[in-house]
Amino acid sequence: MSYLEIFLLALGLCADTLAVTMAFGATSGKIGVVDHLKIDLTLGFIQAAFTALGWVLGAACLPLIESVDHWIAFGLLLFIGGKMIVEALRPAEEEQADLMHFGPLVVAGIATSIDALAVGISLAMMVLPAIKLTVTFSAVFGVTALVAAAGLIGGRAFEKILGRSAGIAAGIILIAIGVKILLEHLVF
Repeated sequence: MSYLEIFLLALGLCADTLAVTMAFGATSGKIGVVDHLKIDLTLGFIQAAFTALGWVLGAACLPLIESVDHWIAFGLLLFIGGKMIVEALRPAEEEQADLMHFGPLVVAGIATSIDALAVGISLAMMVLPAIKLTVTFSAVFGVTALVAAAGLIGGRAFEKILGRSAGIAAGIILIAIGVKILLEHLVF
């Protein structure tokens, strides 16, 4: 997995985070620096932690599924990417989390990170060296935190510019990575 693919993976994972923070940023008014950092860092941490937890779960199961790991990784990324595309095409729901309070913030972080758990399982099947895993988890944290910050700041502007296309693009990125994994194992 190249560093560009790691960045694109991290970007694809945080589409839900962008949607949640855009909605909150568009309706919450001015957010103080401390609250801003709390939201950004919490969402980034949870996303990276779920990716790492998925990797741990996947690594534990790897000896049992090694002969079909590429198919599992492809299937998971295809499912997650497809789900993101379908959700992006559905009418938006009006429900929104109150990210200023820690409980709802953690719940929103978990809800937007479920896909990261499955992606982490896929990462275990790629058998990446420790440095690439460290870079991947760090990229997921950093990109998610930055996207959360951008969502909070941009709010309405981002929604008007990106709209549903952010979720569609994220889904396509994850599917493309899954196809690449499958082709690498079948062709080479």
